[in-house]
Amino acid sequence: MAIIASESQNLDWTEIVAGLNQFLRLRTTPIGMKLFESASDIDEIERIRRPKHIHTTDQIVGQASRNGWTVGITAQDLVGAQCQTVIGLAPRSEEWLSGKNMAGVWYENLEESAKHQAAMDVVPYGKYEAMVVSPLASGRLNPPDIALIYATPAQMILFINGLQWTGYRKLEWGCVGESACADSWGRALASGEPSLSIPCFAERRYGGVMEDELLMAIPPSYLPGVIEGLRNLSRNGLRYPIPQYGVNNDVRDGMNVSYG
Repeated sequence: MAIIASESQNLDWTEIVAGLNQFLRLRTTPIGMKLFESASDIDEIERIRRPKHIHTTDQIVGQASRNGWTVGITAQDLVGAQCQTVIGLAPRSEEWLSGKNMAGVWYENLEESAKHQAAMDVVPYGKYEAMVVSPLASGRLNPPDIALIYATPAQMILFINGLQWTGYRKLEWGCVGESACADSWGRALASGEPSLSIPCFAERRYGGVMEDELLMAIPPSYLPGVIEGLRNLSRNGLRYPIPQYGVNNDVRDGMNVSYG
């Protein structure tokens, strides 16, 4: 049985964000990401910003999630093929697959770097010319392809518990290490599946991701179910912040409440 998802069209984005903040007290703005087949289409988005400098995709995502901006980019705005390829704006060329720029830096040699590149989840090349990120509550991407939710580990496990409330299945993810955007937005855009990542060095150095944050990339159609799950968990006393019971106390009273 699959985890339940609803239609993304006509969702109340303000209500979605309010629900996430009510139950998780998020400190970072939930945002959406959307790919566009024509670069000219993004100019029609209200209050969109276009970069004046060359950036990483991590920085563009950070401008939305940290600054609250709506930002649109094409391949020419990104620093190189590593960023471009993950979101389908450049092909998985032989040079890219070689991983030569990472050999001896992130991985021992060219062979190890090539293994890393081959393991990355990316959007297929050839369909899209542009990408836009924007706060979910703005409603400017209606709907976005995916939502990006930054959260602490404690917040994130409750988010996942909410996701699994109805239509339970075991959730499994991978970790490519550096270039972990392939584990989050790369995988979610390519597969349409909820995708959790441990943000990598570049995301934290250039994208403003805090050292205690994880990232969930998820099609927005899942979010109403997550919030309903969180609401039911909260009614059962399973809510954020998770109160410390104490390592030395008799555990039976607490366990009886949470597990019957």
